[in-house]
Amino acid sequence: MSTNLRAWRTRACAVLVVLFTLAQTHPAFAYLKFGFEVNGQQYTLKWSGPVRYYVSDVSVPGVTQSQFQAAADNAFKTWTSVKTATLSSQFMGFTRSLPGEDDGRTTLGFLNEPTLDRVLASTSYLVDGSTGELIEADIFFNSAFPWSVAAAGEQGRFDVETIALHEIGHLFGLGHSAIGETEMGSGGRRVLSTGAVMFPIALGPGDVSMRRLRPDDIAGISDLYPAAGFNRETGSVSGRITKSGAGVFGAHIVAFDIRSGEMVGNFTLGTDGQFSIAGLQPGPHLLRVEPLDDADTTSFFDAADPVDVNFTTTYFERLVIVPRGGDSGAAEIGVVSK
Repeated sequence: MSTNLRAWRTRACAVLVVLFTLAQTHPAFAYLKFGFEVNGQQYTLKWSGPVRYYVSDVSVPGVTQSQFQAAADNAFKTWTSVKTATLSSQFMGFTRSLPGEDDGRTTLGFLNEPTLDRVLASTSYLVDGSTGELIEADIFFNSAFPWSVAAAGEQGRFDVETIALHEIGHLFGLGHSAIGETEMGSGGRRVLSTGAVMFPIALGPGDVSMRRLRPDDIAGISDLYPAAGFNRETGSVSGRITKSGAGVFGAHIVAFDIRSGEMVGNFTLGTDGQFSIAGLQPGPHLLRVEPLDDADTTSFFDAADPVDVNFTTTYFERLVIVPRGGDSGAAEIGVVSK
């Protein structure tokens, strides 16, 4: 199988009557989050209580329904075990229902979608169009691909737990991370490295290296569901990215902790070029600005958004010191065209 398959494109349900956008509901962001508008009011997509989920009673070659549930449970526990976040889940049982059915149940399971030959799995949401309440979120795994739950992976088969971990990140409300590197070849993009579970392109079949959350994932979920003391014990950086004096939309900024080597990223989410990255450990960080050229821009933004990829990677001229419980202050970073 090709290793450049586009996994995990999050989609809205056909019955959804609100439009998902990038959430911009408070000043600090550690991640892309999903948001939507209902009756003129903006909401961030998140759960107010435990995610109670069901698993379809459908097996595929190499994976029984019980094995699938165990792998999904491991993935849920990986997210809910983040100490700096407050979120929980509960397995409610097996069901004859399939993902995508509007039954008020959050359901994970297999569907055979051979025409989606670049989609390993996908998450969909159902939102009450009058109240903004998140009713359910389903995840389908494409049984047109071969799957495995083997502890060390299985050659030629995609790992259920790995893909579930990414999709459950979407289910909880996270968008994609751009911390990763790819190269273009005759068969499309090939992943060279990835620094986040939420990177939008899957590693190859048999790979199980992304069963563990990375600092970018942890910062994102903690920013969305902060535990007591998270904002007090961590800090943020903010600033503006410009080109020829104008703001740059869709630039990717990475904060590199020079002591631990941890990387957390975010994007400029408006045409003014403003950005903020929350959930950083206090101390010195190096800032790097780069264009979104390691994945399709539609993995992060709508096709109509004016994402600018015509500039060279740029480093901020000095280290920024992230304070505990505060912001480092505005970093003005100018980039130049390629």
